[in-house]
Amino acid sequence: MMTITLKRALLFFLVFFLSSQLHAQKVENGSIQERIEAYKQDVRGPYKDLRWFCPDGSVVPPKERCPERGGKQRARYKDEVVALQKSNHIFLGQILATTDHQSFWDSGHNHSRLKQYQLEKYLRSIDNGWILRKAQYYRGAIQAEDEQAWGREFFTWLLSDDERIQQHYFLIRQALKDLPHKGDSNVAQQMRSQSQVISDQYPAFMDLRVKIHGQPESSDIQDVISFKQKHADKLSAKLKAQFDELISTMREFFQPVDVNLLRKEVALLSPSQLKASLSSQIDKLEQLTSPRPRITTASSMAFEIREGLLEEKKVSARIALLDLSNKLEELVYKEATSWQPKNLENLLHKTYYLGRTAAAAGYIELWEWRQVSDHVAPPAAETITVNNLSNYLQTLRSQVEWGTGTVKATYNEVVSLFSGFEPLATGFIDDRIRSSVLLPLGESVGRLGDFIAQQTGLNNSMMGIANQGHIRGLNPGFAFGELVVVEGNPDDLEVAPDKIYLFERPPADMKPVAGIATVSEGNLVSHVQLLARNLGIPNAVISNTNLEELKSHAGKMVFYAVSNRGTVVMKPAEKMTEEERALFTITARNEERIRVPIDSIRLDQTSILNLRDINARDSGKLSGPKAANLGQLKQMFPDKVVEGLVVPFGIFRQHLEQEMPGRNVSYWQFLNNTYATAEQMRSRGEPAPEIEKYQLNQLEVLREAIKKIELLPHFRKELEEKFQSILGQPMGELPVFIRSDTNMEDLKEFTGAGLNLTVFNAVDKQKIIQGIKDVWASPYTERSYKWRQQYLLNPENVYPSLLIIPSVDVDYSGVLITKGIGTGNNDEITLAFSRGAGGAVDGQVAESYLLKSSGEAVLLSPAREPYYNRLPLTGGTARQAATFEQPILNEQNIRDIRAFSDSIKKIMPNTPGIESEGPYDVELGFKDNKLWLFQIRPFVENKRAQGSAYLESITPDIPGNKQIKLSTSL
Repeated sequence: MMTITLKRALLFFLVFFLSSQLHAQKVENGSIQERIEAYKQDVRGPYKDLRWFCPDGSVVPPKERCPERGGKQRARYKDEVVALQKSNHIFLGQILATTDHQSFWDSGHNHSRLKQYQLEKYLRSIDNGWILRKAQYYRGAIQAEDEQAWGREFFTWLLSDDERIQQHYFLIRQALKDLPHKGDSNVAQQMRSQSQVISDQYPAFMDLRVKIHGQPESSDIQDVISFKQKHADKLSAKLKAQFDELISTMREFFQPVDVNLLRKEVALLSPSQLKASLSSQIDKLEQLTSPRPRITTASSMAFEIREGLLEEKKVSARIALLDLSNKLEELVYKEATSWQPKNLENLLHKTYYLGRTAAAAGYIELWEWRQVSDHVAPPAAETITVNNLSNYLQTLRSQVEWGTGTVKATYNEVVSLFSGFEPLATGFIDDRIRSSVLLPLGESVGRLGDFIAQQTGLNNSMMGIANQGHIRGLNPGFAFGELVVVEGNPDDLEVAPDKIYLFERPPADMKPVAGIATVSEGNLVSHVQLLARNLGIPNAVISNTNLEELKSHAGKMVFYAVSNRGTVVMKPAEKMTEEERALFTITARNEERIRVPIDSIRLDQTSILNLRDINARDSGKLSGPKAANLGQLKQMFPDKVVEGLVVPFGIFRQHLEQEMPGRNVSYWQFLNNTYATAEQMRSRGEPAPEIEKYQLNQLEVLREAIKKIELLPHFRKELEEKFQSILGQPMGELPVFIRSDTNMEDLKEFTGAGLNLTVFNAVDKQKIIQGIKDVWASPYTERSYKWRQQYLLNPENVYPSLLIIPSVDVDYSGVLITKGIGTGNNDEITLAFSRGAGGAVDGQVAESYLLKSSGEAVLLSPAREPYYNRLPLTGGTARQAATFEQPILNEQNIRDIRAFSDSIKKIMPNTPGIESEGPYDVELGFKDNKLWLFQIRPFVENKRAQGSAYLESITPDIPGNKQIKLSTSL
């Protein structure tokens, strides 16, 4: 009996253990997708039954009652829905009543649960209820009054904390549009969703849907009515009812904002100067009838709310202020289509007030608006120069990019999560942008761009699409190839060197391509951008709307060029001129490739070096330029550079002389045999793809073997000894970076930036040992190989040295270029910084500045990366969520950078071993406002692309001092 009981107990434990393991294991997207399809057909959707949730924590059946008053009746989730919350942190069919406020705010997961609620609300609106398709009629599952009461309680809790409001103003204000708390609904989103549902069922409605989504105006109501009448014979009864619902929603949307509703919100405020000002302006608004003064008044009110919100201490009044702010943005959005500027002065006024409304709404942070507001304020003079007007355009374009970047940074993670099992989720961000003041702002900025193009003859010509004023060239160059449009995450995409890619954002690690254009440029000094600049790969920034329009051209062969001044041309292959066709025959005959110098390399140095003992003259001899130049900098700026160990070329070569397991040759012989065989294949005329495939397969074998190579005993012993003596702590107790430093980097015509591996913040002794092997192996990755093959004549002679330096857990880090990249001015400085370690070099949307010789720091772009890396003492990286309410760099940091850049320009050209006279590419960071220097290299640009006569020909001379009257008609 005891045995049977014990067996049963063990069996029960085993079942429980396996069950808990299954619950903890992540559910695959395919399985989630199947569940969602099942929920759509289930009359209870994601719910299993109804219960009373009582104040004492008990849960009782629906026909019973709680022991005390205050219970909430709602549905319970199906067991697998609860399990999905635990395994995948995915919350389906969320019911707010009885949900814990802190759990719903979900700060530990960057507020994912709140954002999922907003995203699901969108999915329900465009997909007939989505997972509640039939459960919409499950009576008692969700109680509207309980949801609203919970919403009021939630916002009362949320807005009681000033820091939360400062850090998450945009998200909180957006949440007020979606979470029930006073009976309001998001009519703009409802209008777009209903039009989308109709067009999906009846494609002939697509043109009107595009109009409603892109530039809605009250005249659209009659257009929809006329469409319904014209197509009445072809419409089902269900479609006719959907048209009626859309028309009703559109009438509600285009109703003038009820001023009395605004007064009700203001009445809730505490007596204050803000309340008095808002009341006065509401009285003024009631008397105004034309769109221009209504927009300027509403914009001023919204901006006052943004600036004065925290001065209001009554939480219910804070809710009222944010609700009022949302209503004011809605007013501006509606009136914007009615304000049709007739001349340049009017247009500049309109863009200014739309931009200020975007700042009031949180799409642009207050500090960012203050940086640019003076530059976009309507001029007082009667005329403006072309140069000054172009500066207006650049700043206004930036505002649109920053605003859309805020939406993406806030919601992209949760959209990526849901799009894995629900493709419709990808439309959420676009829907959010189109329902905001960013839509009319972008339209007005595009109109200004078109006006400037007409005045100067500086026209983009990109496949005949609309709104070309948003297009802006970054890197000069020209390309010919198939056009590929990439949506979503590009990091796992396999790219081809003969294709032109359009990305929503550039990938962090990109292999060579013919050309690129991105909605988000990342930053001008990321590794991808620098490599593109080296090779003359044309690169431009486009808008979301441009990307959508260019989808129809995907798969076509196109010619693509970006001029030195940013003019962009893209045309179908059949429309190329003879001059454009000739560019590619010339390129084929005059391929610019260079040879890695190996004459002076010293492989006899097989001992580890102290960073202090090498300098720039050792570059390419003992080590690569990273270590040699950093050693030089350690001598020049000892307090700004950490201590370090250098593992020279000779130690790498010494290890590769060992026999490669199972091959009967050394690692080094295997490498050289690979290149020799490839050369024989080439001489036999075998196809280039076959040769490349062979080489890549062989290099993969070599790379994996190097990762497992046995370190020589004397090297391991010396490594531990010098780690202790030079870095000051035993190996295994101090976190370090292990950086690849090859002889192919920082050549006169090729930088090689970011091609090889850096091991971040390794502490454990075995991780450091493995990190050394991994970094040695990294030059043989496919990406590194393909970039080298583009430029190097002898890629087999690539030797990696290693730089091992202590980790500095910097507060922020980035790149300094001692030149104005966009302007070409050597008296200026370009900066790009991101929070945490490894900032700005991986294609991140970084905080970027142009430091002018006049002393002005021009903000080119604020940071929009939602996460950043910290370097804990325990090793590895810790990811932290970012907020954007404060700039990364402070004024003292910028002063320090200016002074440091001046020192570099004076000292570096006169330093023995430094062959470059500048400009320089510098990696640095700040810890507690102290500047730390990590790397310096020459800044290399592609001279062929810069000097191309064709590229000059597509950029007409701009009459920069030409005066344009502000009264000029558009």
